[in-house]
Amino acid sequence: MKHTFFILISFLFFLSSCKSRKGPDVSAVNASLTTERFEKDFFALDTNDLSHSLDALYRKYPGFSADFAQHILGLPPAADSADKVMTAIKQFLHDYRPVYDSVEHKFPDLENAREEIRQGLKHVKYYFPSYKLPTKFITFIGPMDAFFQASTGSYGDAIITDGLAAGLQLHMGAGFSMYNSEMGLALYPLYISRKFAPEYIPVNAIKNIIDDLFPDQSGDKTLIEQVVEKGKRIYLLDRFMPATPDTLKIGYTEKQLKGCFNNEGLIWNYFVTNSLIFNNDPSLIKNYIGDSPNTPEFGEGAPGYIGLFTGWRIVEKYMDKHNAVTLADLMKTNPKRLFEESGYRPK
Repeated sequence: MKHTFFILISFLFFLSSCKSRKGPDVSAVNASLTTERFEKDFFALDTNDLSHSLDALYRKYPGFSADFAQHILGLPPAADSADKVMTAIKQFLHDYRPVYDSVEHKFPDLENAREEIRQGLKHVKYYFPSYKLPTKFITFIGPMDAFFQASTGSYGDAIITDGLAAGLQLHMGAGFSMYNSEMGLALYPLYISRKFAPEYIPVNAIKNIIDDLFPDQSGDKTLIEQVVEKGKRIYLLDRFMPATPDTLKIGYTEKQLKGCFNNEGLIWNYFVTNSLIFNNDPSLIKNYIGDSPNTPEFGEGAPGYIGLFTGWRIVEKYMDKHNAVTLADLMKTNPKRLFEESGYRPK
């Protein structure tokens, strides 16, 4: 069965990967979000007078400039090593000029992404009115390996003091030449770079909001606790972005997601019969809650990170039975208790 698990998909047609949910009316919710194209000003720096040019950049982006230099480019504070910083910035500007030119062509504006993020923020504010929303959407071009770990994946976008930041070098579309170069493939196999698409910008932004609201602290827990905690986040993402396709939220292809629905009972049975549900061995758990090209136990067609699907379905089952539970209460619910009360037993 190991090799045929996902080959035996039935021909039932599931619309789950592209369905649109009806969300609440958020038209009266205020969410202001301005776009700042940091990469334009950064690549316009005068390398013949870099010191003064950087001073002007720091004045225009007082918070993000320091974050970009130290946490994205990995440079020491300029005050400690000014010459080294200047040399490194000049080299980066030279090396990444072709990437910048490609980004300029790909993203003449980002209005669609900004508006989708803003709508997501309105839903965040609707459900969590005390949360202070970010007001800036800052775009940048960083090194190709500027990839940040988050609770349900890794991506080149982050939440920062100044707002939401998107690394456009990792949103150029799967066919971008640098992703398919020797260096690009060494950094990011195809199963990762296929998600380097523009449509993931809003999804990643709202995922970062969720992590800011509810930092994931389940890293040393059992498999069931970890998948439920991650499933909670996908459930929140559903509510914050009701019109966004499930494939983008969970990161699977449409075929993979349909396969998971068709074989949901078999996936769960595998976890049960192999005594994985309450296992807390990190070396085993990582096979089901980490990014990978597939889940070998279920065949090459099965997506990696398959525990994300199971956790999401458990949370949906729980909320179907407890529809009076608020999202805030859901996130505080003990994951083991949530699993037990969900009655999740797919056939």
